[in-house]
Amino acid sequence: MKQKVNKYKKAGVSIEQGNNFIKLIRKKVFSTHNKGAIKDLSSFAGFFDLSILKYKNPMLLSSADGVGTKIKIAQDLKKYKTIGIDLVAMCVNDILVHGGKPIFFLDYIAVEKLNKKIALDIIDGISKGCKEANCSILGGETAEMPGLYKKNDFDLAGFAVGIAEKKNLITGKNIREGDEVIGLKSSGFHSNGFSLIRYILKKKRINYRKRISKQIGNLGDFLLKPTKIYSKIILELEKNKLINGACHITGGGIIENLPRILPKKLGLNFENHNWTLPDIYKWFKKQGNISFDEMLKVFNCGVGMVIICRPNKKKLVIKKLKNKKEPFFILGKVIKNNGKININYLKKKWES
Repeated sequence: MKQKVNKYKKAGVSIEQGNNFIKLIRKKVFSTHNKGAIKDLSSFAGFFDLSILKYKNPMLLSSADGVGTKIKIAQDLKKYKTIGIDLVAMCVNDILVHGGKPIFFLDYIAVEKLNKKIALDIIDGISKGCKEANCSILGGETAEMPGLYKKNDFDLAGFAVGIAEKKNLITGKNIREGDEVIGLKSSGFHSNGFSLIRYILKKKRINYRKRISKQIGNLGDFLLKPTKIYSKIILELEKNKLINGACHITGGGIIENLPRILPKKLGLNFENHNWTLPDIYKWFKKQGNISFDEMLKVFNCGVGMVIICRPNKKKLVIKKLKNKKEPFFILGKVIKNNGKININYLKKKWES
């Protein structure tokens, strides 16, 4: 008797392969679990027991994000071990700026056809990112969608939930004129601006193997440096009540992100700053003939997170940053400026 063909598999979706993949990642997923996470990948939902954490007036914070066209760099180089870290970082950093402690993470991987090796590399990165952020992978979804994605194409989305005592939430509403503004250094471009990066490289016919300098090394490897996760330092500063505002520098750069947390009529003056534009950004600025203003809006320009503190707490904040070996820039002060970011002092120094 002729064996029937599995029609769904013939259509491009393998249920068996999906089930086997879940078995393969079980150990990695469970290795991220902290107190409160329930070890179960067979249920329809992930479970987390908040009562174990013993918060008095808990506020849950949530965030969803992706890694954009940085995926195309990973595809071009066939290196997938770091974009999972990017995925976690882009979500948990948005929770950290409000004083939230990340507690669990979920991922969504959409593919044309499941490539086990690539998917395992991505999950490995997600696992590493969650361990660094000290949060649990609580679940996820890997969806095969032939016809919607081209061969070898895929996309990623991440979802994180954090928790904070209601009274300890950092909203920026307590920021005042005269407060000090400090920028925590980024590890590189993080996960923004890659459409422009790829456009420049294509237009100038620049190969990923190009060595920019001894410090930067291979261009492709540098571009895949994962987004920095700021959990340890931000939670340390928040625990000691040393900051009254924080801002994750993503799409829109410092120009568009910082005003989101500043009270009305307050802005930033870069006078007496020591922010230097890293060489890799100078190189791309030159290659793409990018204007100063566009650089600040598209890229983080070396600053991945901004923190704001009272002048009388600045010394202690800097001491803790140095103790944690957290590199930083002094950016400036909060001023009355109708919500504007005065970049004249910055522009003067960078273009001199």
